[in-house]
Amino acid sequence: MDDIEQNVADVRENLARASAEWGKTPEIIAVSKTIEPDRINRVRQAGITQLGENRVQEILEKYPFLDASFAIHQIGQLQTNKVKYIIDKVCMIQSLDRENLAQEINRRAQETQRRMPVLVQVNIGREPQKGGMEIEEVLPFVRAYAKLPGLCIEGLMAVMPNTRDETVLRPLFRRMRALFEALRGEAIDGTQIRHLSMGMSSDYEIAAQEGATMVRVGTAIFGKRTYPAQTNRI
Repeated sequence: MDDIEQNVADVRENLARASAEWGKTPEIIAVSKTIEPDRINRVRQAGITQLGENRVQEILEKYPFLDASFAIHQIGQLQTNKVKYIIDKVCMIQSLDRENLAQEINRRAQETQRRMPVLVQVNIGREPQKGGMEIEEVLPFVRAYAKLPGLCIEGLMAVMPNTRDETVLRPLFRRMRALFEALRGEAIDGTQIRHLSMGMSSDYEIAAQEGATMVRVGTAIFGKRTYPAQTNRI
């Protein structure tokens, strides 16, 4: 196996072990931010079918060169004026965190005659520099916007604080799982609550132990990031 295949195998093994008590291994979203397309396509050969991209510009630049079977998730903060560029290119938007973004996704999705799967992003660490809504805002938001015909709210996403301190991280992961269960228990019309996206390369095993259904793993799969910075902006 080459390095990427071995890395994917290692991540899968770690996830299977960490999530054993849940009875289901989390899906791997390979975060391909700043990775060149040729290297990204190699994860398809390792059985990875889902990619996570942070920037709209990067999705547009790479899209023609990626294996057509990839399903791409928008995982970074999304400006409303850029929704139109990716609405027909991504399988899910994981960073829904405000009213005007919900309305714009709904509008653009209806224009393309689709219902866009979305995750509501939660700022679980209450970090001012990060996107996402407060825990207390989630249920009212979902109740209000689940009725939009261009959206299908399928769960929650969170980006944890940048720390390796398990005593900080584990309670936050548990809080996210509790919120996910509460949201699922509400059985709000128009929702299909099934995804809890949390955990990255540094903490995906803790996330799996605490009930993640998706993990977003980049460096642990691709290694050092090498894709050049973009020069053109939309």
